[in-house]
Amino acid sequence: MHFHGTEVRQKAVTLLRSGARNADVARQFNIPLGTISYWKHMDRAKRGECPGRTPPKCPRCEGELNSPAYSYLLGLYLGDGHIIQNRAMRAPSLSISCADAHPGLMDECEQAMRSVFPGNSVCRVRRKGCHEVKLYSKHLWCLFPQHGPGKKHERPIVLEAWQQAVVDAHPWEFVRGLIHSDGCRITNWTTRLIAGERKRYEYPRYFFTNVSDDIRRLCTDTLDKLGVEWTHCTRGGNPYNISVARKASVALLDAHVGPKH
Repeated sequence: MHFHGTEVRQKAVTLLRSGARNADVARQFNIPLGTISYWKHMDRAKRGECPGRTPPKCPRCEGELNSPAYSYLLGLYLGDGHIIQNRAMRAPSLSISCADAHPGLMDECEQAMRSVFPGNSVCRVRRKGCHEVKLYSKHLWCLFPQHGPGKKHERPIVLEAWQQAVVDAHPWEFVRGLIHSDGCRITNWTTRLIAGERKRYEYPRYFFTNVSDDIRRLCTDTLDKLGVEWTHCTRGGNPYNISVARKASVALLDAHVGPKH
């Protein structure tokens, strides 16, 4: 390893400040180009001229929040999302789990993240049978105040006034996010006796399943405002399932939500 004295470094920095090219300075003093580039970077940083990346602004407090995308992303987060603060990272991360069987959903989740956080990078982390769509941002606490220690069903989940205003303005996006995360569209069947002959009858049905009473209530309250009829479907003594089976209500969900894809 070669060490260069303060006098040589100062001469090189003086030439760099005057506009000399890094390569020319490196050649003149017989110093590696990487060293010259580092000296220039550190000199500019000390003088407040470092061309480093400007930290992204908070989409809500300092920018213009994409409300439809946020309403959808909020639904995804309440269903299959979590926020963690890794000690090794400066910013917390938001992860939404998306099954590999639904690549279209994964694409929509990524697009929603990019729309809400336009200044942040989004990545996909492979897991068994799924991918986590993930981003890091110091503003996650502001956008998702429902974060906290432990599982969501073990703590209160209440929307803040500004979040409720977003959901009220874009209710279908919110319901879509909830069902795309913790719901499904299936085809049920039953049999009926018609003219003495038993025939099979099929009909579509939507389910939303979540252990959190608060999150289920957010879903049903929004469905009520949209005129969607729903019922509790208790299984094993647990009322964790919200069912939508009425023909007109299913048609509404088909028009605004649709099955996972």
